[in-house]
Order: sequence, then structure tokens, then C-alpha cells
Amino acid sequence: MTGVLNNRACQLAERLLSKAGELKIIPHALENGAIVVDCGIETPAGIQAGLMLARICMSDFADVQLIPGTLAGQPLPYLQIQTDHAVESCLLSQYAGWKIDVDNYFAMGSGPMRAAAEKEELYRILAFGESPEKTVGVLEADSLPGENVVEMISKATGVEPNNIILLVAPTSSIAGNIQVISRSVETALHKLFECDFDVHRIQAGYGTAPLAPVAKDSLAGIGRTNDSILYGGAVTLWVTGDDESLKEIGPSIPSNSAACFGKPFLEVFKEANHDFYEIDPSFFSPAVISFQNLDTGNVFQFGQMNTSLLKNSFGF
Repeated sequence: MTGVLNNRACQLAERLLSKAGELKIIPHALENGAIVVDCGIETPAGIQAGLMLARICMSDFADVQLIPGTLAGQPLPYLQIQTDHAVESCLLSQYAGWKIDVDNYFAMGSGPMRAAAEKEELYRILAFGESPEKTVGVLEADSLPGENVVEMISKATGVEPNNIILLVAPTSSIAGNIQVISRSVETALHKLFECDFDVHRIQAGYGTAPLAPVAKDSLAGIGRTNDSILYGGAVTLWVTGDDESLKEIGPSIPSNSAACFGKPFLEVFKEANHDFYEIDPSFFSPAVISFQNLDTGNVFQFGQMNTSLLKNSFGF
């Protein structure tokens, strides 16, 4: 059995590899046959690489664009995400739910390789999994993985190393910056999922978030990219079903529902000993979320922006 997520992502990854020079990425072939792609560690991979990286993360089930915007009167690009397959693109593919930790190599893993591994409870609850011949994953990391990391992923996914592509970008790079900030819709869906909302009610999703300036190092990049969504992200979801459940769950979805709302992400990260998985999960969500109910025609909006915090975070 093959898998639609991995098939779509692999096709796009192969297109990315065919344009390696143009996109300023550097592919490396490991001895076990795996392809590890530097998307911003030792090479200045740029905007187009970042946009493709985000699309691969979402198994090419979403459109990703830069659009003009402003922050406190200053011109600033925004990342726009739109998808008619929100569950597939965001929860089953894009969510960085696989903690890669092998022999002192650490990365946050996302992309459709997660659906092949099925290591997360999410796949059991949503009754989804894939058994592809090829798989692709995106790693948020400061260095390239070795064969030991590939062997672990191979064992978990059932895919031979020579059929594995890993795309790697740190947050302190143009491509990595774009890849992380493209998660506005994903954070909304994952928050809803964690709150036991029936995510299959979601028919489409649209999100924007300010494109933070690229930081000087990955730690600062983690702060800026998360602040972008937490305090500047706006998501609209088109849903079906009743209004009462939307009014009930709505206030608990935006980032201002978390006790740590109002703090820069770096401060929260430090308090969690720099472990994403130790942070209050209710914090990972966009600043504002709107529900448009297709069955009733009613609209419900929750949350708030924090422009002053973003200005400080971005160095404006």
C-alpha cells in the first residue's frame, strides 16, 4: 500500500532537488542511499526554497505565498496559507509531532514521514496511516543528520534508507523562517484537536502571520517565529455543524487562552528548559481565530493581537 501524502510530498521534493542550484540548496547523498538536503545551514537557501519547504511539509495540499502587510505602520511581508484539505495538510503532515533524538542529534520532525511512522496517538484517533515506498521529512535543526538518524527513521517508517529524503533548515535561515511561520492554520487545528473538537468538521482553512526578520541564531529565531503566530497570526476556518459548540470552544483556542500569554516566547521557552514539549500546549495557537459556519452562515471570532510585543520581538 502506498500513501497519498508521501507520494505528493515526494513528487514536490524531487522537483525541489531538480532545481537545487536555482533554489540555493545543497543535497547530500549518504552512504546508505538517503538524500539529506541542506536548506539553510551552510547555504543561503532563499524565499522560493522556503515556500517549497512549507508546501512539502503540508504534502502539497496547501498554497503558500508571501503577501504585503504592515506592522505598526511599517511595511512587512506576511505568510499566507490556504488549504481545502486542512486535516491532511496540517495535522497528518505538517505538525511537528515527531521528536527526533538520536545519539545527541536533535530535531523537530514534520512532514508526511510522520504518517508512515504512526508514532503519535493522533494517527490512532484519526484512523490514518501510510505504508509508502518513499518518504520525505522536514527537520528543524542546526546541523545535518547522519546515517544513524536515517536508520532510525527507516526502522520507524518501514521505508528503505535509499528511499528517504530529509530536508533540513534552522530557524535562523530564510527558508527555515518561512517554514515555521507557515504554521498558522496548523496551530489552530492542533489546538482544536487537543480540545476534542471534531476536526473533520473543518472544510477549509486560511491563515496569515507576519514574516519575522531572520534572527542571528536559532534560539532567537525560535522566539521570533513563534511570536509571529502567537501574537500576530490570524486564522479563518470554514466549518460545518452547530453554532453552540463553536461558541463554547472558541475562547479556549487562541493563544490568549494560555496563562503565559503576554510573555515573549523566548521567555516561556527558557522557563521550560528549552524543551518545546514541556511548554503548556494551550499556548501553541494563533492570536486570532474566526469560525465561519457553512450550515448556519454565522461567524464567530476569538482572540487578540499584540502588536507591541511583536515590535519588540522583531527589533522594530
